[in-house]
Amino acid sequence: MKIDLHNHTKLCNHANGEMEEYILKAIDEKIDLFGFSDHAPMEFDAGYRMSFEAMEWYERSVNELAMKYQDKIEIILGYEVDFLDGYVDSRILDADVDYLMGSIHFLNRWGFDNPESIFEYKKRDINEVWREYFMALEEMAKSGKFDFVGHLDLIKIFKFLPKEDIRPTIESTLREIKKSNMAIEINASGLRKPIKEQYPSREILEMAYGLDIPITFGSDAHEIEHIGFERAKIENLAKEIGYTKCARYKKRDRELVEF
Repeated sequence: MKIDLHNHTKLCNHANGEMEEYILKAIDEKIDLFGFSDHAPMEFDAGYRMSFEAMEWYERSVNELAMKYQDKIEIILGYEVDFLDGYVDSRILDADVDYLMGSIHFLNRWGFDNPESIFEYKKRDINEVWREYFMALEEMAKSGKFDFVGHLDLIKIFKFLPKEDIRPTIESTLREIKKSNMAIEINASGLRKPIKEQYPSREILEMAYGLDIPITFGSDAHEIEHIGFERAKIENLAKEIGYTKCARYKKRDRELVEF
């Protein structure tokens, strides 16, 4: 089964194309289960996410497309939620959706994956940046609010890598993810970024496999042509590590299916 649970819409203000075009591309890519998980609203960084006013239209539109194309593809509804202290909103956490993906895009209020803020790396100790990032992920896992982690090692996006061994910090984070019964996604978008590697790295995936943490898959599509990008590559990587099943969701319930 081909599953793709990380896809955006133009409501987030930094993606292009109509939702129906994304579905038609997913059908062409022979994807069986396609999830929209656009950037959830919050009262911060409004220019890079949908508004609270758009939620009703977004949810209704996804459900209408699911009905329209039910004979060709299964479409489900989710949100990508920024875990940022003081900004996670109950309107999102209580939404009637199939899944919530938790992600970290900000350390304190620094948008570390935004090219507009890349200069900030020069001001910081890269080892501490990485530790802070994984500690934030660990807090997200402890919250128990989310179904899986988006692009787990996103902090590597611009290829600023730690100079010290931070595997103990990563392992601690993975153990909390396991404890919270979350999955992690294998996200192809890193292959389009300066790091030129999927999220997470092979080493982290091997650690996750050793802890019996489930995986799922995401294109992280912001353009129609992103859907299915390097699909075979990330599936083959998962199989090389030992994974044979991935997570799918319905009304926040998880099922593992072969891919």
